[in-house]
Amino acid sequence: MLGHNGIMILFTLLLALMASIMPMPLSIDTFRPDWVLVVLMYWSLALPNRVNVITAWVMGFLLDVLLGSILGIHAASMALAVFIIADNHQKIRNFSVWQQALIIGVLAALYHLLVFWFQRFLTDAIFLPSYLYPVLTTVILWPWIFLLLRKVRRHFKIS
Repeated sequence: MLGHNGIMILFTLLLALMASIMPMPLSIDTFRPDWVLVVLMYWSLALPNRVNVITAWVMGFLLDVLLGSILGIHAASMALAVFIIADNHQKIRNFSVWQQALIIGVLAALYHLLVFWFQRFLTDAIFLPSYLYPVLTTVILWPWIFLLLRKVRRHFKIS
């Protein structure tokens, strides 16, 4: 991944990690988008040969460390969601950005439900509907993140 212009991919992933841990007011923190997941999904959709399940696992593991959660929960959930995107990238690329947003929303919901399931299995987590609020913001932000990262990819000629 760190070959030609791989630094830019890594930079966007690090920005997503920082956005995931940045302090926010409690009233809107429950709506925090899944920044790392969205950026990973874009790159695995655009360049599945460069950003793949292993990248997702590493970023999920880093997110586990940064959030202080049980190691491997976010890693496994993120890896599965990115696997689905990478495996179907040729089909998903043909959809409009808003249709892609719905697919991203379904995968973000899957990601959150997997994280909850792992937490429930390992601890006594209780499901609350607010647990899925980030899915809404992720769906709403996908078109803008998609357009921004596509502009970055084209500007820096990342292939």
